[in-house]
Amino acid sequence: CGTALAAGGIDVCLLDKGRGPGGRMATRRAEIGGQAVSFDHGAQYFTAREPAFRAAVAAWEEQDAVGSWPAAGDDAWVGKPGMNGPIRVMADSLNVRWGVRALSLVREETGWHVDAGDHSFAAKRVLIAVPAEQAAELLEEAAPDLAAIASAVRSEPCWAVMVAFEKGLEIAPDSLRSAEAPIAWAARNSAKPGRVGKECWVLHASPTRSRELIDLPKEAAANVLLADFWEQTGAQPQKPSHLTAHRWLYAMPVAVKGNPARYDAGNGVGIAGDYLHSPRVEGAFLSGKALAALVMDQMV
Repeated sequence: CGTALAAGGIDVCLLDKGRGPGGRMATRRAEIGGQAVSFDHGAQYFTAREPAFRAAVAAWEEQDAVGSWPAAGDDAWVGKPGMNGPIRVMADSLNVRWGVRALSLVREETGWHVDAGDHSFAAKRVLIAVPAEQAAELLEEAAPDLAAIASAVRSEPCWAVMVAFEKGLEIAPDSLRSAEAPIAWAARNSAKPGRVGKECWVLHASPTRSRELIDLPKEAAANVLLADFWEQTGAQPQKPSHLTAHRWLYAMPVAVKGNPARYDAGNGVGIAGDYLHSPRVEGAFLSGKALAALVMDQMV
């Protein structure tokens, strides 16, 4: 959304509570045995079907920010050197304030006041592109109609395990998936294009298993899910050289029907996200692009 608005000549400032680009396309870095490695602990890959997104992916490929990954499918792409590669490329040309979380919004005569704790911002328009549950909370008083749309969304949680081993596992495919087992997705992260490191895996628990373990400390959840992985694959267990976990509370939303983005032109506030289109990277991209178009149409 920010990229499209900036290309249209609109002054854009993005606030992101994260320390760097990624969100659910995040890449976690670690040092193992003196070597820096990375784990794509959020989205594992994405597909490109719609012309607008295919064009964006082609541009990212020219910038060496993405690469194809046939192990996940004929139309599977991953960011390079981490999943956040294309996010980093887009952010480089925009005014992004990292580590800044919007806490509240207040509508004033001249526009919006955004309270972000140690920072405050004034803007003519405010566009919210965060998980639905967080958007609903932020917009509850400022834009109740939009908050109601977001609050109707329910997202499935996901525990993600990042694990590395000194020796290669005797598992032939680089990616495994299951609709019924505790580990819904497992990928040899080190086999993706542009990655470095030895035997690095990312395990995603199923929504059911994630809910069962939702309140566990991350160390305990990691151990339980690693045990699930050994049982599920039948591979010879190894002691990991690195093991940690991350809990995604809003991993997979059930998209609401209707327009891919919503914009209240009178008050200058809008929402975008995969929950308005489809729960995929492409869905998030197309929703953001749609919101930018709504804004620019109102400015003509």
